Amino acid sequence: MIVTLIVMCEVGFWALLAAGLALRYLARMPRAGVAVLLCEPLLEVVLLVVTAVDLRSGATPDWKHGLAAVYIGFTVTHGHYMIKWADGHVLHRFAGGPRPGPPRYGMARAVHEWKMCARAVGAAAIAAVLLQLAVWYVGDPGQSATLREWQGKMGLVVGISVIIALSYTIWPKTPKHGDHSGEGEPQAGAERGPKAL
Repeated sequence: MIVTLIVMCEVGFWALLAAGLALRYLARMPRAGVAVLLCEPLLEVVLLVVTAVDLRSGATPDWKHGLAAVYIGFTVTHGHYMIKWADGHVLHRFAGGPRPGPPRYGMARAVHEWKMCARAVGAAAIAAVLLQLAVWYVGDPGQSATLREWQGKMGLVVGISVIIALSYTIWPKTPKHGDHSGEGEPQAGAERGPKAL
């Protein structure tokens, strides 16, 4: 049931995102679009409650409960970024906005990668806290091994994210000769997108 709910939350995320952007740009109803987009966090609340109820009902903690914690963590830290990313592409396609995308070269790209790293670290921290709460809630070390394993994986996520950001800092990407197309590109929706996001 947990895995099915995670899939439903992911589908629901993109469905609400599509509906919100359609209202904002196609139907010219920006407030209604924002209202729909603000419903996104409810999906994570539902998943959190159902996971807690499942454990309270006596279910043995396994990889599904760990995956739910990780999904919630990454949605919390990356959800708004994904909404801005999609908003930037729709703005560019239908409203003449700037071409979206992160900077491609130099220190600007390194800064972008460190911001993405911070999101990943935040997601891993949220997931680790939720997993620890689940461990305490279960109260049986023998049944909590899988949840502990997920916490270890979150440490791996942090390490990989830091290495990626460091690589762009130490070895900054440079444009090929005559190619300045990616230099200083604005972030998605940063210039002309509605301020509500």
